[in-house]
Amino acid sequence: MSILALRPASSSLRMNTIGAALVLLLAGTVLMLIQWVDIRREYTADAQAQARVIASSSAAAVMFGDAEGARETLAPLASVPAVRRAILHDNDSNPIASYPESVAGGPAAMGSPCGFDCAWVSAPVLLRDRQVGVVQLQIDMTRAHARLLGLGIAFCIASLVAYALAYPLMKRMRERVHGAEAQLRYLAHYDPVTRLHNRNAFNAQLESCRARGERMALIQLDLDRFKEVNDKLGHQGGDELLLQVGRRISGALGSEQYLFRLGGDEFALVLVGADAIARVHDTAESILGRFSAPFLVGGLSLGVTASAGISRWPDDAERLEELAANADIAMYCAKREGRNRVAVFEPRLREAQLARIGIRDALGQAIAAGQLELHYQPQVCARTGRLQGAEALLRWTHPELGTVPPSTFIPIAEEGSLIIELGRWVIAEACRQIAAWHGQGLGHVRLAVNLSMRQTRDEALPGFIDEVLDATGVPARCLELEVTESVLMEDTDLAVSQLARLRARGLQLAIDDFGTGYSSMAYLRRLPIDKLKIDMAFVQAVPGEGEAIATAILAMARAFGLSVVAEGVETAEQRDFFRHAGCQQLQGYFIGRALPAGTFASEWLEYPAGKEGLSVPSWDALPLAPR
Repeated sequence: MSILALRPASSSLRMNTIGAALVLLLAGTVLMLIQWVDIRREYTADAQAQARVIASSSAAAVMFGDAEGARETLAPLASVPAVRRAILHDNDSNPIASYPESVAGGPAAMGSPCGFDCAWVSAPVLLRDRQVGVVQLQIDMTRAHARLLGLGIAFCIASLVAYALAYPLMKRMRERVHGAEAQLRYLAHYDPVTRLHNRNAFNAQLESCRARGERMALIQLDLDRFKEVNDKLGHQGGDELLLQVGRRISGALGSEQYLFRLGGDEFALVLVGADAIARVHDTAESILGRFSAPFLVGGLSLGVTASAGISRWPDDAERLEELAANADIAMYCAKREGRNRVAVFEPRLREAQLARIGIRDALGQAIAAGQLELHYQPQVCARTGRLQGAEALLRWTHPELGTVPPSTFIPIAEEGSLIIELGRWVIAEACRQIAAWHGQGLGHVRLAVNLSMRQTRDEALPGFIDEVLDATGVPARCLELEVTESVLMEDTDLAVSQLARLRARGLQLAIDDFGTGYSSMAYLRRLPIDKLKIDMAFVQAVPGEGEAIATAILAMARAFGLSVVAEGVETAEQRDFFRHAGCQQLQGYFIGRALPAGTFASEWLEYPAGKEGLSVPSWDALPLAPR
């Protein structure tokens, strides 16, 4: 709703008030006219009856021209105040008698002039149904006028009382309308949470600068992981955080710098002027620097960061819509690159965004099109080399794009709800493959499947896994779920609750990429897990500085009764180090690459010594995949 649409409301109310008064006046006038007609009809009807009574007694006087008898007939009219005069005459208009007598020769003929204060009525004098004369009476309407005046005065008094009673109500209504107009005008251009200008004002500012031909720079700012704050503190806590964020950013603004809240946790800063545009990157960095101090919300100290994207007008866009879209693209680029940073728009970012959209759309159709499959990388016992399971890794071959690496499509899927559908497909396919191998007499193979952050928050995940296990007949112990340490650090309480529900079903749980999330001992003790997977960055730093970190992780795991997998083993030196350091399982190219289901079965599950125990007798006999 535009501001212009709001302004006529108060004047409209005033016009409605005047209109109501005019309608009331018109209604009163019509009512008075109706009353006057009714009163006049009442008076003339009474006079008409009186005239008929006189006429019925005057036939003889008229026939014989008996004036004396006629006067006696008219004499009773003296007791009727409403009759001013009366005349009795024959058919030739010859007067026989009148009342009062002094007006006998006056203008009493039928239809003679009469003022507004009187009226004439007449009745025929009949003799054997034949008219022989006429009686005319002139009625005094003064009393009728007085009665009408009384009604008018009563109506005016009633109207004044009604207006006096209605005026305060109308006044309060006008005040409320004025207040509502002011509130709507405020909401049309201001955000009620942060009290900053809103998106309408933002669009108006951009249009104003464009119309004046001014150069400008746009910084779009988005809080990192704001949804988690909302989930933890509720919308009231989220609103309080947004209010504090708006105040902090406002404190960093200079002249010709305008701050807006576009909605949600997204803010925009418009900079006008050559100097401001030249320093736009420094301004953005300065704003992000203001997030270094924690925010105090609801008694909690919150560490919040933000990501910013920069776009310039007219350098980066030909239309204002493109300016905002380009800043948005740069902002999400900053988020993908690790958050808490500034990104400047470049044309390649738009191309990359279009490519990401294309991949996202294609990925949404990949499941139904049968383009996805799982490959399996073996996990073996570090001491004996026996196969103890495998990790299921998702692969996608598109008919036009070819092989799309997981590092490309998984982050795109994680940006939306597509990762939920994708993750469920992986779990279902892994369980189906376990059941298929078991049906071939190859035993129940334990497969590890990765869970994304969104999956750990999917309340329906445990129920879905129950359905899949029941449908395939796979024991719960054969399915291992891996969650990265960084995912667990996002919301430990929620992660503990979800993992506990999964582990209660007999599923095996592991922390993937362990060592990169700065875990504390207290945090690790709370998690209902069975296994740690050392991040491959530490594994591949062996021999060298990775040895100390790996040794510390192994010691910590032993203290908590957890088994450990060394992921990313690529050399014999790494294998030997972890064997002697007490690591339970090994995984990596040195052990074996990820293979399609058929190849994995022939190279690992059909090994003569491995059909029963899924094992090989020694490292010397272990079939290693080429590196």
